[in-house]
Amino acid sequence: MRTDYDLVIAGGGLAGNCLALALKDTGLKIGIVEASTREQLHDSPSGDRALALAAGTVIMLEALGIWQGIGHAATAIKHIHVSDQGHFGKVRLSAQKENVTALGYVISARDIETHVANLVFDAGIELLCPARVVGLMAGTAAVNVSLKRGDEALSVSAKLLVGADGGNSSVRKLLEIAQQMTEYGQSALVTTIKSSLPHNNTAFERFTSSGPLALLPVADNHCAVVWTRKTEDAKALMAGSEADFLAELQQCFGYKLGTFSLAAPRRAFPLSLIRAEKMLAPRTVIIGNAVHQLHPVAGQGFNLGLRDVVQLAELLVKQHEAGQDIGSVDFLTAYTQIRQKDHDQTIGFTDNLVRIFSTDDLAVSAARNIGLALLDHLPAAKNLLTRHAMGLAGRLPRLGNRR
Repeated sequence: MRTDYDLVIAGGGLAGNCLALALKDTGLKIGIVEASTREQLHDSPSGDRALALAAGTVIMLEALGIWQGIGHAATAIKHIHVSDQGHFGKVRLSAQKENVTALGYVISARDIETHVANLVFDAGIELLCPARVVGLMAGTAAVNVSLKRGDEALSVSAKLLVGADGGNSSVRKLLEIAQQMTEYGQSALVTTIKSSLPHNNTAFERFTSSGPLALLPVADNHCAVVWTRKTEDAKALMAGSEADFLAELQQCFGYKLGTFSLAAPRRAFPLSLIRAEKMLAPRTVIIGNAVHQLHPVAGQGFNLGLRDVVQLAELLVKQHEAGQDIGSVDFLTAYTQIRQKDHDQTIGFTDNLVRIFSTDDLAVSAARNIGLALLDHLPAAKNLLTRHAMGLAGRLPRLGNRR
């Protein structure tokens, strides 16, 4: 059967565009469906968020030809300082001690999203934009995808449909894939502050009884703030004055970076763990935020999503080069089985971190404090933690490990 495309990607955000770039020289005919225009994507408030990129993620971005154009806009994380408010336990990780340039990098979502979108455009990959996926039907040899573009109805066919259309995924909804949801009763307060003392390329993770506080270094003595608070506390902090917000933030973090001033508006987002109950359907697979949405405590959301992308690209290249069907159930099952372990480990680690470090239970507080103190003095354990923080504890997919 003749199809319009080998691969249709629903979603022209980071996951979808990175997948297209990973496959652009393979001979596969690719179409990207995106509901928003490039201008709307660029101007979205979500572009203000800071992304923490693990060192392993940067290796993958280099292999995809992406990092070379955005590295100048990123701030290196050379130190990580983990502490527990009101307790002596702390862990300090250092790029120098690991003999690496950086443990990771911080970049604005808008910088990387805009650059990746430009690379897709320059590569001549076909964009169906703005258009929405409104229906799909899989057959034995192809999946037919119904689109709505303004008042126009379109239908395209492909051997494989990839749903990379985010947490509110239309593809997932059309497939009626259920989600498991864990409500944390927390919200993330996000902003940028300027400190009176230099951050020295240090990322701070400070655990408090109401949730973790992360300060990520960005240029010129600025830090991106991701502050987790109980939902009712977050509402009060958003309703109060900037001075009250800063006073509470200062009290929570301390004066290691001197005094703070606000450098960006405050925003609040409710936090939960959301995970799709499956990743595949006939001739369709979902990846990235369409499958998993994590608590930001360990900054793993984008890193996990990019591993979805690169793993899928690696397997698609092998399947295509072998002349095999890229939409077969056996192929998609093999992909989801490979990704399952990484999902389970990363999501489990993040979820446990939230539960252990968002409580004022005395026994749990004592245990975590002793654990942090011991970890800081056990080189082998600290090295393993550093490898995990860098996203280098496991095997990187082949496309991401090729320099």
